[in-house]
Amino acid sequence: MSSKKTYAVFGLGRYGRAVAEELTENGAEVLAVDFDEAIVNSAAEKLPYVKCADVTDIEALRQLGVADIDVVIIAMATSLEAGVMAVMLCKELGVKNVIVKCSSETHRQIMEKMGADKTVFPEYDSGIRLAKNLLSRGFVDLIDISDNVSLMELDVKPEWEGKSILDLNIRKKHSVNIVAIAQGDKINVNFDPAAPLDKSMKLIAIADKATIIKLK
Repeated sequence: MSSKKTYAVFGLGRYGRAVAEELTENGAEVLAVDFDEAIVNSAAEKLPYVKCADVTDIEALRQLGVADIDVVIIAMATSLEAGVMAVMLCKELGVKNVIVKCSSETHRQIMEKMGADKTVFPEYDSGIRLAKNLLSRGFVDLIDISDNVSLMELDVKPEWEGKSILDLNIRKKHSVNIVAIAQGDKINVNFDPAAPLDKSMKLIAIADKATIIKLK
């Protein structure tokens, strides 16, 4: 066993595979696992240690040597039940650091209760990073974060002036997440959702591309 920190990635969708490949390219020892044999065969082109296995089966995890892994990244946000089982089994096997990709706040809360050491929201987090970087040199109107999710700058509509994001309930009414507010040359990611909006502000939003274009 290498003295370097070891990693396992469960779920080789776009996010999981990207994480596994990035770790591997930087010299880390990575075990990549997925239940779909076709996905495993495809990933094997770039990843040296890829296995087809059911990560909700503790015997399968034992055979994979998961008990000796330092960090497990669970990237199965679309399968809540499988993710919950994977977290519980990893902790039962003694994995010290379990990181879970989540798709919602409820998902995060569940995973933390199950024992996850850290949760991540890749689309939200990458959106904030893009906003910070791009606004510093002039915001690009529309940026694709993934195939169906985009980051966009929205004007404060006349009917929104004087109202807060909480008042407008944009997330529930339009399925749009406001991740930052820009005003002048400044961008605030820790904004007060109860503060009134001004026409001089720009709202940085993440949502389904079709939805956000309609809102704009």
